[in-house]
Amino acid sequence: MSLKATLRKLWHLGDVRILVVEDEEPLADAIARGLRREGMAVDIALNGDDGHEKATVTRYDVVLLDRDLPGMSGDELCQEIVASGELTRVLMLTASSSVSDRVDGLSLGADDYLAKPFAFPELVARVRALGRRATPAAPPLLTAGDVELDPAKRTVRRTSGPIELTRKEFGVLEVLLSAGGSVVSSEELLERVWDENADPFTTTVRVTVMTLRKKLGEPGIIETVVGSGYRVPDGKKAG
Repeated sequence: MSLKATLRKLWHLGDVRILVVEDEEPLADAIARGLRREGMAVDIALNGDDGHEKATVTRYDVVLLDRDLPGMSGDELCQEIVASGELTRVLMLTASSSVSDRVDGLSLGADDYLAKPFAFPELVARVRALGRRATPAAPPLLTAGDVELDPAKRTVRRTSGPIELTRKEFGVLEVLLSAGGSVVSSEELLERVWDENADPFTTTVRVTVMTLRKKLGEPGIIETVVGSGYRVPDGKKAG
């Protein structure tokens, strides 16, 4: 299996990845900003065709889907996502709050339904609930040397004790350990840990790896492969 395919299978291990498909750009931007503040990685599509393309290329945990979209309709896109067999969960957004409209949306395979206008805390709660349902069984511990990462508890330890990492540092370490010794490029780390708004020419990955190495201490476990990316040679799953 290629590294890219492996990373797709391991997509669930890091931050919740969300796709907002909403043609009202101010609303889409507001939802995205709010969810990013909650620590989620969020992409936006302003029409059904763009949403379909993104959902085909990227494995999202949750898709927030407006029913009334230009191009491919929300109903069609919902059916496509369900038919794909992915674990992606669909939360329908609509201006109609009628029971019949809700039944129609759920009958298409949507996992939940939220009428506009909605309270943002309720949206966050529903997204988190769906995100948990999109996550397979808790993965095993990931280890390298005396470094132990618990994906379920979101903790990292060494023999010397617990290590406090930022969300992005944790995500980078998780991806590197999950790669089983394979090299992971900076571009792949950006795609996996950040979202599509990340600048591919930024030094964000390099700086994050640098601070991560400092926090992990010695002996170091992250190798730089010049011109290719980073790897943890003896990263493995335990238990």
